[in-house]
Amino acid sequence: MKLCLVCVGRLRKGPEKLMVDDYLDRFAKTGRGLGLPSVTITEIDAKGAGMEAEAALIERAIPSGAVRVLLDERGTQPTSPDFARRLGAWRDGARDVALVIGGADGLAPDLRNSADLTISFGAMVWPHMLVRVMLAEQLYRAASILAGSPYHRV
Repeated sequence: MKLCLVCVGRLRKGPEKLMVDDYLDRFAKTGRGLGLPSVTITEIDAKGAGMEAEAALIERAIPSGAVRVLLDERGTQPTSPDFARRLGAWRDGARDVALVIGGADGLAPDLRNSADLTISFGAMVWPHMLVRVMLAEQLYRAASILAGSPYHRV
């Protein structure tokens, strides 16, 4: 199983990068014993070329046959335990997973239609750099849930 995060935009030094790095490091340490791989990150910089150009670059970055999980305001809002169960099922099925965060204009409709799962972090629109932090934290939380750790409290 490969787990990749495909993001439009580059995360520069700053608090968001520190948080993403911290949560992904925690995920790697917790997930190692659970058979979860470290997360690889592919950053796409289309320099304002628009959703369609970004979509073409995203398509190239997604591993062939990977489960496509897109972050979009129109998506479902799973609970953390639901997300953990899905992650465990993908691991158990040896499925590669690509988690995709679009740019400021969102994701192109054709790309959205190709999703296996679309997730929203709520009805409000979030800056994509904060979505990256929130997704990294949810990955760590999912690994913690799968490990039976007390990090996640109901």
